[in-house]
Amino acid sequence: MKPPAAKRAAKQFVIITGLSGSGKGSALKAFEDLGYYCVDNLPIDLIPKFADLCRLPDSRIERAAVVVDSREGEAISQLPAMYQSLPRDGVKISLVFLEASDPALIRRFVETRRPHPLGRDLPVREGIRLERALLRPMRKLANAVIDTTRMNVHELREFVEMRFGGLAARRTLLISVISFGFRFGVPQDAELVFDVRFLPNPNYIPRLKNKTGRDRPVRRFIDSYPQTKEFIQRLTDLLLYLLPHYIREGKNYLTIGIGCTGGRHRSVALVEEIGETLAREGYKTKVSHRDVGKS
Repeated sequence: MKPPAAKRAAKQFVIITGLSGSGKGSALKAFEDLGYYCVDNLPIDLIPKFADLCRLPDSRIERAAVVVDSREGEAISQLPAMYQSLPRDGVKISLVFLEASDPALIRRFVETRRPHPLGRDLPVREGIRLERALLRPMRKLANAVIDTTRMNVHELREFVEMRFGGLAARRTLLISVISFGFRFGVPQDAELVFDVRFLPNPNYIPRLKNKTGRDRPVRRFIDSYPQTKEFIQRLTDLLLYLLPHYIREGKNYLTIGIGCTGGRHRSVALVEEIGETLAREGYKTKVSHRDVGKS
């Protein structure tokens, strides 16, 4: 008997896009070497069908990666809406956006003697400008933005392996996420510190004052503000970008401090959420609350 789909490891479906000359082909090769089923320049209309094929319980495709970019022409404008409409049940869908500086892209086009895909009659610099504008909506949606300006092929491969290669590499790093109150001082061992005192304070709500950020009513109150969701998304994106680099440099322990005024409500709630997210991503994560019992 097959195990229920919910119990099996999540399938992976990665869409790779970005600027021409930024290294999408090299990234796709790295995914292929990791065992992903890879397709280059898949027409946008076929992406949902391919994702559905990967989602089937008996599909032999567990992990897949596709490249779609401005070679699609005007159809590329349909990509943001299509990406957001993809069903997420049964498969983890990620969007990877590659870019580089204008001088780096121009140098690569000169070295390969290839015209920009947006038009042979356009100067390369103008093609890059138009392509940046065309792909800006996709960049905003990306789970990972990779700037390859100073990366060589091997460094790009290492980044892809760390971020998408599975749990083995991530398990080499132990992440400690700790909440604290600034009134009691910043944790001395914290290497990354984030201040969340800009968020609305539940301490001034009588029904929440004596609760903590681990209590559901407090978390609902904090999560009800749009700045909370935006901050968590931006912080998660930053951490998921940084962690593979820390691992590559041989780091095996990282302490992240998140502080509010007293270390009882806001910081506690955000540490719980960030810790859960990093654990879902496969990182060894330890959550602690230094000042939650202090007054």
